[in-house]
Formats: sequence, C-alpha cells, structure tokens
Amino acid sequence: MSLLAWLAILGRRIAAVRPPQVRGAPPPERTMGGPYVHLYDYLRRRFANRIVLTFGEIEDLLGFRLPEQARRQSEWWTGAEPSSHADAWTLAQRTALPNLLAQTVVFDRGA
Repeated sequence: MSLLAWLAILGRRIAAVRPPQVRGAPPPERTMGGPYVHLYDYLRRRFANRIVLTFGEIEDLLGFRLPEQARRQSEWWTGAEPSSHADAWTLAQRTALPNLLAQTVVFDRGA
C-alpha cells in the first residue's frame, strides 16, 4: 500500500470520528419571588397530586387578603397570561381550578 493510499484511508477514518457533543448549561429555571412565594413553597413541597385550599388557607399562607378579582373572577386563577400570582402554582408544576361559590381552589399537579 502506498503512503498516499494509506493517508487517504486514515483521513476517511478521522473524518468519520465525530467529536463529542458539548452540551451547554441547562436553561436557567425561573425562580419564584414576590408576595406569592409562600404559596409557591407550600405547593412545591407537597407530594399529593391534588391539593384543595380554601381562600382563607391561601390567605393564611400569604399573610394578606386575596384581591377581589380572585374572589369574583375565575380568570384570575386560570388566565393564560403570565402573572406574579399565577407563577406561584405554575412554577410549582400545578394548575389552579377555583370554585368561587365554595371559595376553594384545587391545585393539580401537571402531567
């Protein structure tokens, strides 16, 4: 085998070897802060897939009264727009389903 043929074969073998992929750092996780952080902490630390809390229990966790929109509008709990209050359950991997008449909210773990 000639030197040129050997170099050609070697070159093909080297080209076939791919360098290992370098993975970048995972994207930073969104962190929870602000007035609803205690609700987030509570929901995140619970193992149950479903948690039912009354408005009063939520207010006890938060240390302040829920706004009137939370008591009168389901959209405050289920709206698609990001908000500081909705981050409390969405960042805890939960959905919120309010029952305004019963003044309760069901927080379900996302699938």
